[in-house]
Amino acid sequence: MLSESDLRTMLHDGQNANEQNGQSTPIDLGAVMRRSARRHHGQQIAVGTLGTLAVVGIGAAGITGIRGISAGSTSVAGSSSQTDSSQADNGTSNGSTSEQGPATGAQPPVKGKRASADRINPCGGPLAQVQPDASGLVLSVDFPATASATSASITGQVTMTNTGTERLTGSTAASPAITLSQDGTVLWHSNGPMVMMAAMVDLAPGASMTYPASFAPVRCTVENEQAESFPTDLPSVGAGSYDLSAAIDFSRTDAAGDFVSTGLISGAVAPITLQ
Repeated sequence: MLSESDLRTMLHDGQNANEQNGQSTPIDLGAVMRRSARRHHGQQIAVGTLGTLAVVGIGAAGITGIRGISAGSTSVAGSSSQTDSSQADNGTSNGSTSEQGPATGAQPPVKGKRASADRINPCGGPLAQVQPDASGLVLSVDFPATASATSASITGQVTMTNTGTERLTGSTAASPAITLSQDGTVLWHSNGPMVMMAAMVDLAPGASMTYPASFAPVRCTVENEQAESFPTDLPSVGAGSYDLSAAIDFSRTDAAGDFVSTGLISGAVAPITLQ
């Protein structure tokens, strides 16, 4: 996902081009993003091919855009306010993300920088123990208590709650990264190409928002990490008791819409029985 600095550079380059063509209208990124934040609730934004960035909001009902959407057009319902880009920069313990390899075939994270939410749990590695974020945001996973081990995909939702004492604004990815594990070992995690969308966050203390989520009950290997997405013929994990967890990157903004900080939001694992 493009960072705020990337967006500023792109718009700045566009402004320079306008000036060379005899146009002098300046582009104010902060004003653009604040105006976007004030759009009507329920607004729908069309999303094009992979790599397109759309800023949307997520209300109590969640959104339809999910990880792994193929190139093409879709639409996402929005509600809430404030936005920013999504990268993160806080650590984890017991499997620190600064020491683990990438989870989708990309280059390893820069030394001293943690991996993004969808790269903190490589196949076959130990489940990362993410430290609670200082913002007070917490994720909870809600999937069926039981499901079929032969299903191609199992759907549920993830809720992000503001357990702190301050109103929080900013942005996250459109859907969290889901990890399937057993006895602390990673069996599968979210992977593959994404339509790059940012969900706007505006949560008062005690308020929450939901995201759509899904996972495949299969087992991946370290070798699978080298591809952009996992093969479609991975072996089933089989019947048994497993754990699900979620993680998402949060870019926090202040009341004016200016970037403040980044964080990795997660929460407790949730049990699921596959039959």
